[in-house]
Amino acid sequence: MPRLLGIRAAGPALAIAAALVVAVVASPAPAAELLLYSSRHYPKEPAFEAFTKKTGIALKIFHASDAELFERLKAEGDRTAADLLITVDAGNLWNAARAGYLAPVDSPELAANIPAHLRDPQGRWVALAVRARTIMYNTTRVKPEDLSTYAALGDPKWKGRLCLRSSTHIYNQSLLATMIKRYGEPRTEEIVRGWVANHPTLINGDAKILEAIAAGQCDVGVTNTYYLGRALAKDPSLPVRPFWPDQTGPGVHVNISGAGVIAQSKHRAEAIKFLAFLSSPEAQAVWAEASFEYPANPQVPPQPLLVQWGPFKMDDINVAAAGEFQAAATKLADRAGYR
Repeated sequence: MPRLLGIRAAGPALAIAAALVVAVVASPAPAAELLLYSSRHYPKEPAFEAFTKKTGIALKIFHASDAELFERLKAEGDRTAADLLITVDAGNLWNAARAGYLAPVDSPELAANIPAHLRDPQGRWVALAVRARTIMYNTTRVKPEDLSTYAALGDPKWKGRLCLRSSTHIYNQSLLATMIKRYGEPRTEEIVRGWVANHPTLINGDAKILEAIAAGQCDVGVTNTYYLGRALAKDPSLPVRPFWPDQTGPGVHVNISGAGVIAQSKHRAEAIKFLAFLSSPEAQAVWAEASFEYPANPQVPPQPLLVQWGPFKMDDINVAAAGEFQAAATKLADRAGYR
């Protein structure tokens, strides 16, 4: 009788255990979590939230400066838990790729969505947004017909009226590097010496340059467009607007926000899926709306405030030139006296 009772008692227990095993086997594996190393100064990225909602893949973001992220990747080596690097300026992405932090990606979606000149020729990084570094002017003191090219900012009429950021900042290093790729060093140095001859006021920060132009401390300057987008969103009466230079020549210098897959990523397939999603029209519209940048995907129109500035021809030199000629640009600025 005890044996018989034992068998009867075990029946329900075995059934429950079997059901648990089936449940475990049938349950889907938890989605991967991607760790993003990012130097973008945006605490909230709506496009990231949209990706997680669509795919179930969670995102964890570690924010730091580019220098700090590079040091972290160097120290972590093969042990890094990072899956993607997101940063601004093609020069930073080029340096990360050269250091071996990023791995080539072969993605039909990225190739279809993002123009070739906004992607690394070796596939290690891709643009997710475009920022034009263009001429800004005070609308009460300057007429658009007074402006033409970057080189023309060296005209004596702009003496004492020009504001620039220091040549040591990577935004201007990338501008000069692209000019070197386009024109060669002798012509680029001639252009920079023209700027220097006009005794430009050097201001540390694009937003501060726009403030100086609005206040009449200078009449023209060079900044990234998204700074003006932010400023006008807060104060539409700001007397500053962009001018698109070199429209009969190579076009406006552009740079990017972009990303690449970490070479040691443990979730490579998911990381590529993330990049492909961010290049899609769905994500590009959200990204550009939040940051005042231009979409990297040409199928997506810019947000309404930027549309008001009109279309422009952009320089189609591959933005990798920003890194390729970065050292040459720094030396050229020193020779020309541009500090």
